[in-house]
Amino acid sequence: MRQLRDQTLSFENGVKGEHLTVVSANPRNYHAVLAGTETPSVEIDAQLFVPDEGDTPFPVVIVVPGSLGVAPSHIRHAETLNKLGIATALIDPFGARNVASTVANQAQYSFAASAYDVLAAVRTIAGDPRIDADRIGAQGHSRGGSAVLTAATSRFADAASADGPRLHGILAAYPWSGHQFIDPTIGKTEALVLMGDRDEWCSLQQVQGHLQAIRLTGGNVRLQVFAGAGHSFDRGTEVETIADASVAPGAPTTYVADDGAFIHPVTGKSDADLDDRATMLYGIKAGYGRRGAAIGSNPGEAARFDEAMVSFWTRVMARS
Repeated sequence: MRQLRDQTLSFENGVKGEHLTVVSANPRNYHAVLAGTETPSVEIDAQLFVPDEGDTPFPVVIVVPGSLGVAPSHIRHAETLNKLGIATALIDPFGARNVASTVANQAQYSFAASAYDVLAAVRTIAGDPRIDADRIGAQGHSRGGSAVLTAATSRFADAASADGPRLHGILAAYPWSGHQFIDPTIGKTEALVLMGDRDEWCSLQQVQGHLQAIRLTGGNVRLQVFAGAGHSFDRGTEVETIADASVAPGAPTTYVADDGAFIHPVTGKSDADLDDRATMLYGIKAGYGRRGAAIGSNPGEAARFDEAMVSFWTRVMARS
């Protein structure tokens, strides 16, 4: 199902989604993007929500879903920010790729493609005269959190969108940091990561290391840890176990060389032919993989997430 093509979403304040087609791509890995390799294109669906009131041009936040696709919580976040006078855009990375979920197999399309989607959406939305191209942000959840972190990474963004605007800010919610560029510079982009210390899908320690590496390059990044919270603690639904989820939070980090090639954790050598599947299989064969992981909210966690989200975007998107 192409979730955003088959319906028109609307908010309580009467703002309706405007259907957009975002021309993105399906690169095999990061090296394909940095090398300028011709890759198959894909047209993903999106909806843009522009406030009815306020001073134009509006800032905008692109909401990027995770491994289960567009969820009610993502729509709620888009609506919350829209009511604050921030335009919002929700993208569906799955529908056009005929993917229902990636929880059991994250290698159905590359993490490089996920990040490319974000920058493709930035380029599409920046051309709208109602949008301030200097105040475009992205908020990603889980796999989407990984996507916005990579989309903010200068080496990737410069190759994927040489002439496009850069992200003004990113909010990465419980991202997977299993892929990290050796040069993680994010330039002037401001970043916030929200993550629980009981996350069963992604390693908090790995995320801490990733953010510290960015910080050492001069990046403006901050991590807010939520005690007792697990993965997707903003969903507002009871905690449940996804039985077919394939996770390996303890697997070694796969670093990405300056040319975009993966550096194998064992050999220490970069190889442009390595892809997501190869590195993930390594982690599983090394004994780090398992099935089953929990998602959902304990009482009060979704509200605390919303408070942190609103505080960040209100400040970052304020006119200078």
